[in-house]
Amino acid sequence: MLENFLRLPAEKQNAVINAALAAFGANGYKKTSVSDIAAAAGISKAMVFHYFGTKKALYLYLTQILGRAFVREMNEKFSAGAKDFFDKILLAAKIEISYMKKHPAILSFLNSAYFETDAEVKADLQAVFTSEEGEAFRKKIVLDGMDASKFKDGVDSKLVMKMLTWMGYGYMNRFSLLTEANLDAAYREFEDGVLMLKNNLYKKEYLSSLRD
Repeated sequence: MLENFLRLPAEKQNAVINAALAAFGANGYKKTSVSDIAAAAGISKAMVFHYFGTKKALYLYLTQILGRAFVREMNEKFSAGAKDFFDKILLAAKIEISYMKKHPAILSFLNSAYFETDAEVKADLQAVFTSEEGEAFRKKIVLDGMDASKFKDGVDSKLVMKMLTWMGYGYMNRFSLLTEANLDAAYREFEDGVLMLKNNLYKKEYLSSLRD
């Protein structure tokens, strides 16, 4: 079944994917109907079943393909470049925005999936979100780049990490409400905030521009 979907032109695949991401992200697994997804994608309900077989199969396809691809790209790019904690925060935001330009509802979907409790998909979701790739990513962004010696004397590095996490969540929520045309401007504003924190909290010898 899935082979038929993968043979579709990329534009048609994305129409189905984006319709499903938006519906599941807004309503959760149980309350989302295949009919709603089909209508938003501009295809028949029968075609959704033709491509995926069941609603569950479509849902898990989104989590396993998009969710894991997202984490995998994070891991690859972090390993290839960013070492500093502040650099990693900005790199994560850049990758998230690149995915949002292609799939505008991806963040709302992943957030909804992370907290999904429906018994039909809960065990499958747990396997996705506790995968080795996911754990490696969390370790890289939270632990590997936090060098407390770079901070000025008296700065609580754990509190800084919490502040950046809160700031990141706030901006990600804002990003999810913006159109593609406004995402880059919003990122620059987020970058300015991260740079301001770094420039005020790091010792002078560790300061350098984070901009490309």
